[in-house]
Amino acid sequence: MARSAVTTGITPPPAARDVLELLKPITWFPPMWALMCGVVSSGVSPLSRWTFLIAGILLAGPLVCGTSQAVNDWFDRHVDAINEPNRPIPSGRIGGRWGLYIAIGWTILSLVIAALTGRWVLIATVFGLVCAWAYSAPPFRLKTSGWIGPAVVGLTYEGLSWFTGAAVMAGSLPPTHVLVVLTLYSIGAHGIMTLNDFKAVEGDRATGLRSLPVVLGERPAALLASAVMAVPQVIVVALMVLWGHRISAGVVALLLAAQLALMPKLVSAPAKNAPWYNATGVSLYVLGMLASALGLGGYV
Repeated sequence: MARSAVTTGITPPPAARDVLELLKPITWFPPMWALMCGVVSSGVSPLSRWTFLIAGILLAGPLVCGTSQAVNDWFDRHVDAINEPNRPIPSGRIGGRWGLYIAIGWTILSLVIAALTGRWVLIATVFGLVCAWAYSAPPFRLKTSGWIGPAVVGLTYEGLSWFTGAAVMAGSLPPTHVLVVLTLYSIGAHGIMTLNDFKAVEGDRATGLRSLPVVLGERPAALLASAVMAVPQVIVVALMVLWGHRISAGVVALLLAAQLALMPKLVSAPAKNAPWYNATGVSLYVLGMLASALGLGGYV
């Protein structure tokens, strides 16, 4: 029988495998992909600053993203006790206040690594950690808003990770062109985050989370998410042409056209087809990020 969600007595440290599960390695891929896009967009050879690149990879994935997962699991432990009782905290495998201690410890470790990497990386890391805590922890609990929550996740997972990759390689503030493109892809990621909310519509209604599928209805939310993903990419294509990166512009345009062809199926049955679109349309979206980065970095 599983132990209670949170115990109050002195408890032993959790097993390493349970800590790793708490940090959810599967969620590290999106920010690490965005970090790679940042590295590519800088135009700097990764071999020239490989130690800083390793630090950036650690920050984007295991550290900052891992921190956000630990914070989220700690403050959602009572909800997870109902919806996901086998998670490390509600199952009792991470007992007492160890979940909170891990979140705090990972926050401090992230700040130390960022401070050793550079000023702009530290600034981005501080901002990302503030967002991670504000997203899940009271009194803010930004995740309860279908407008603000996805915006915060999109900005931190895509924009800040891209920024970190570019700043790590350049050793300075990334150029304006890079900042504009990473901002546009961060805005588009709001739609991706909205797609993730379709899997938990009933649970969100029951627990008071005002996700866009709950607030707007499933079809209007799917239409909005599609538009939010598409419009920034249209702007990216136009900017790439303006800046002379015609090959990147063409690739992004083709990838966007494929996404637009898939969107009607998504909108026809959002809850059913959101996982399918995540595997198809979102994959095309992130490939477009890399195509843009290759142009910005002077590779194509």
